[in-house]
Parts: sequence; structure tokens; C-alpha cells
Amino acid sequence: MAKPDELKPDPPSENPKTEADDTDDENGDGGYEEEVEDTEEDELDEEEEDEPEPEPRVRTPQSAVRMQRAKLEGLFQRLQTQSVPLRVHDVLIKGNTKTKDYLIESEAALLKNCTTMQEILEVSRAVNFRLQALEVFDSVKITLDSGPPELPGTSNVIVEVQEAKSPLSGEIGAYTKAEARSSTVEGTLKFKNIFGHGDLWDGSFAYGWDHISELSAGVHFPRFRGSSFPLDVRAFLLSQDWLQFSSFKERSMGLSVALLSSRNHDLVYNLGWRTLTDPSQLASRSVRRQLGHSLLSSLKYTFKVDRRNSTLRPVRGYAFAATSQIAGLSPDSRCSRFLRQEVDLRYAIPLGILNSALNFGISGGIVFPWGAGFKNMPSPLPDRFFLGGNSSPISSLGGPTTVWGYRTRGLGPTESRRQLKSNDGDNEDAADPGVDFLGGDLAVTAFADLSLDFPLKWFRDRGIHGHIFASAGNLERLTQNAYKDFSLQKFVSSFRTSVGAGIVVPIQPFRLEVNYYYMMKKFEQDRGKPRFGVTFSM
Repeated sequence: MAKPDELKPDPPSENPKTEADDTDDENGDGGYEEEVEDTEEDELDEEEEDEPEPEPRVRTPQSAVRMQRAKLEGLFQRLQTQSVPLRVHDVLIKGNTKTKDYLIESEAALLKNCTTMQEILEVSRAVNFRLQALEVFDSVKITLDSGPPELPGTSNVIVEVQEAKSPLSGEIGAYTKAEARSSTVEGTLKFKNIFGHGDLWDGSFAYGWDHISELSAGVHFPRFRGSSFPLDVRAFLLSQDWLQFSSFKERSMGLSVALLSSRNHDLVYNLGWRTLTDPSQLASRSVRRQLGHSLLSSLKYTFKVDRRNSTLRPVRGYAFAATSQIAGLSPDSRCSRFLRQEVDLRYAIPLGILNSALNFGISGGIVFPWGAGFKNMPSPLPDRFFLGGNSSPISSLGGPTTVWGYRTRGLGPTESRRQLKSNDGDNEDAADPGVDFLGGDLAVTAFADLSLDFPLKWFRDRGIHGHIFASAGNLERLTQNAYKDFSLQKFVSSFRTSVGAGIVVPIQPFRLEVNYYYMMKKFEQDRGKPRFGVTFSM
């Protein structure tokens, strides 16, 4: 009997193949290999059917915010590192029901010249500020929208304004006039955008307790007849009391027209009728000769540039102003004829310690009559230069006016007032009437100011700081042949000087100073002495 191992057939080879099989494979008839492949595919299909389908990803609000934030951060980083080319296709205006479109379009015209997104954003801020400055809108909003699809790389700028709900506004306040004898109550009433041209109609007054010191009315057009320059027309009635300083009162009425007004240039025409009187009857001879009526017809041009970082506390930058005035543009014999020139320079240098800075400045001015016999003529008394007063030269810009520590009109040429006889005819018993300050035809002032922070954080957070200063100035007569005796050496040697220190409190839009003044050099008739003083400046 055979053993089981011997009866068992040989196992098939791994790839059994016969001629028939070869023929079947070549002819495409299914074979063993094909059956195995079909079985594997069926098993794979069953496994895929058994596997659960992945659930769709749900976007949560938090993830959406993170994605939006990431996009914005990427955009901001791109704006900071590189220029994004973008042009303005159109400027769309919304919200103006009364204001004319041309007024807004003219203010937004600069947007059409922008070529990058950064430039568009910068100019949009400037346009927003200029529209707000018109004072006829309660709010201004500027947004960027995509341009037409067929114009890639373009944007539409949407300017949406909200016109003032009430066309009427007003303000009133009490102020102390450093140059006058008393305080005043001042008020202004404005009517806005009556005709839709951004026009402002206003009336103002200033009452000095016993008299009206100023009354005026005017109109302002920001774009007159579509031009790029505004138009200001104002009628005024002005009364000023200089009896305490120069024994005269000035009253003028007239009209002023701003022919040109821009950021750096101003051109104004003034036409006024002036009257000088002396109710005290104590005026000096030089003042009495100018009492009466005169006509002022003048053209004044001012160029001003201010690159300082602040007017209340300059730390860096410079400022320059020059004013030229010609008066006598009328054939009337009573017309005042003179030429007046002022220059003013300011410069601030940061020192890098305790936010300290050195400010210094120099100002000068000259006035001289013109016309037949001008060498023997005096300059008009109200148009001369007077120094002194309670204002700070740090903030003021426009000519020589202030020397720290001196009273209003407290230095310069003087002349004794008329001395009235007593009842018994004895002049010796009469009180000394004092002197009149006559002002000067030539004026020069200079100052230096060192400002620095206090160590305490409480003061620094509020902008309160200290300063140490020095100032000098002088006046001189040139008219009526006085220029023949003018000596530069004598003029410089007779400069009045003062020094001091104090605390500065910036209160927008004012600069409040509490100072101690010490007069280094003064003359007998000058009104200045060591003292504490408080000044307000804008």
C-alpha cells in the first residue's frame, strides 16, 4: 500500500502556464490571473464602502475672524513694506442735499492724482480735514471701494457727508485784552451754507463794559465762482482805547476784502476811515498833531511758513513770516501814505534730554512814509511799532511786538504830556501828567528760550514743563529827518534786555505761562520791573 505522501499529487507551480493558457491570455480570455485581480478589486470596493465618509469641515465664527485678521495683517504688512499700485477711477459723493457738488469735488480733486494705496490713504485724511474745516458738515466719512471689473488696479472713493442739522451757530466768552484798559465780552453768530456754496455769514461784537470796542459782519466763500481761492468780505467798526499809554482813542470803520488766501499766502485790501481823539486833553504835542480824520487805503501781503511740530511747545522745526504793506492807494489828500515791512524767524532745536529744546527767534520791522515831502513827514501813529505786553514770543508770529516783562507799550521813544494849570495858576502844584509812548519807525526784538520737562510723571503726562528765557528789543524813530542821526552802534547799545524763568501749562488752544521777570537793562521811562506775571498766548 502506498503511503499518503506518495499518493498526493505534486503541488502546482507558482505560475502554472500551458500553451492553452498562453493562447487564452493573448486572446484576452479570462484566466487565473484575471480572476485573482477581480477578487482583489471586489475586496477593495467592499473596504471603501465600509469606511465612513469624512464629515464636512464647519467654519466657526472664531475661525472666520482669525482668517480675516490674518488677511488684514498681511495687507498692513504689505502696505508698510512696499507700495501697492492703485489708481482712483471715480469720486462718488453722497449725503449732500444742499451743498453743491463742485465744492466737495474741488476739495477731493487731489485724489485723482494718486498712484498708490498709501498715497490715497494719506490724501484722504487731508481731504477729510479740509472738508471738516468748511464748518458746514457735521461729519465726513471717506471709504475705498473696488473699481470696475474691466479696470483692474482701480478704486472708487466714496465721500459721504452729513450736512449740519442747524445752519445757525454762535459762541460767547469773556476775554482780557492786554493792550486795552479793560476786559471785554465777545460773541459771534454764524449762518452756515445758506446758498449751498459753503458760504459762512457771521456777525461779531466785543463789548468793553463802557463802549463797544468792535462790531463787524462778513461773508466767507471757500471757492468763489469755482476758483481755487476763497473770498472774504468784512465790514467793521473798531474802537480802541490807548489813553493810558499814548493819550488817544482810535475809531475806524471800513471794509476789508481778502483777495488771496492759501496755506502760505494772504493778500488783503483794506479801506477804512480813521478818527483819533484825545478826551483827556493831555496828549503830547506829537500826538496832538495827528489827531483828526484820515483815510486808510492799503494792500497787505503776507507770506508765512510754519514747519514747527507745535506752536504751543515747539521742540523742532522752523517758522518764517514776512508782511509787506503799502498804504495810500487813493488820490484823497487825507489818505495815509506809508510803506511797512515786517519779518519774523523762529527756530527750535531738540537737545535730547528731558524733552528739552532751545527756541530762538528774531523779528524786525520798519515803517516809512512816501509821497511829496515824505522826508519831513511823520509816520501814522497807529501804524508804528510798539513793544511790550502780556504775550509770549514763542507762540506769536508776525513781527516785533513783545519783550518779556515789559508792560503794554512799555518801552521806546516818549514825550511829556501837556501839563494843565492848577486853579490858582501855579504849574508847580499840578500833578505830573506822565509821558506818551510814541512808538518807533524801526523795531527789532530777539529771544532765546530753553524748555525742559519736570522729573515727575504727573507733570509730563499733562504737558506741564518749565522754561528759562532771555529777550531783548529796541525801537527808534527814523521819520522827520531823524534817520540822519541814526547810529547802529547806539541803537544796539540801547537794547532793553530781560531774563526770567517760569512754568508753562498748555491749555488748548492757549499757552499759559507763570513767570518771574528780571530787567537786566531798562531806561527811566520804561514800564518794566522785576515781578511775577501771567500770560496767555495762542
